[in-house]
Amino acid sequence: MPKPQKAALTKLELQIMQVLWKLGPSTVNAVQDALHQDLAYTTVQTMLNILERKGKLKRKLLGRSYEYTPVVSEEHASSHALRDLIDRVFAGSSEDLVMSLLKTRQIDAKTIARLTRRLEEESAESPKSAKPAKSPRKGER
Repeated sequence: MPKPQKAALTKLELQIMQVLWKLGPSTVNAVQDALHQDLAYTTVQTMLNILERKGKLKRKLLGRSYEYTPVVSEEHASSHALRDLIDRVFAGSSEDLVMSLLKTRQIDAKTIARLTRRLEEESAESPKSAKPAKSPRKGER
């Protein structure tokens, strides 16, 4: 039986999660105040409830209002979103993603070299310097 797909975050859901990752446990009012756009209280409340149903948040009743706490870490959410992008746009190939960044001049060879050095330094510092899994190329899946 195939593994069920985890629900990806929409743009607004991600903005709300970013507020919660920054603030920590928060009420609807606190999230509404911290957002960079004017949204109605009920809109923010609805979005928080959707995120709670998706399993991204948990909530507990404090007095007359709920406090929402992220269940999913920012690192986990960004990793999931990136994997989804690579799978959908680049047929699962991380190499094709990097090549696209290079071709569109969103990243240059100097930056790649600097990131490689940084990765090597982090791997040397980390006690579990596990090798990253190879990404299949197009046609190798």
